[in-house]
Amino acid sequence: MENQTLVKEICTTTTQEWVANGALLVDVRETEEVAELSYDVPNIMHIPLTQFEERFSEIPKDKEVVMVCKSGGRSLRAAGVLINHGYDKVVNMQHGMIRWAQKGFPTKGNTASVLGNTQDSGCCGKCC
Repeated sequence: MENQTLVKEICTTTTQEWVANGALLVDVRETEEVAELSYDVPNIMHIPLTQFEERFSEIPKDKEVVMVCKSGGRSLRAAGVLINHGYDKVVNMQHGMIRWAQKGFPTKGNTASVLGNTQDSGCCGKCC
């Protein structure tokens, strides 16, 4: 917990800027989630959180890295793991794929899995 406060977080728009400048996105969602909907960016690596402890060393230490997931929680934990292992160019993207898709940023697949609750909630869309 204490180490999570050390993780810098950025928004989806800033993430777009980092990606344009060559940052690596690391998606920690599970394989089924990525198969359904993925980030459409040039530099991306997929390491599910369930495999992260065994595979995090595949992430280069010399690159800027943005950790991503569906809503930002799992990627925050993974970013903390990297920082604890000496990675110093790591940030977490807040709100994950949900906000990414809401903003209309590039994706591959069906966005209904992340937008379905926000667009078809049966509510007025203003209160929640």
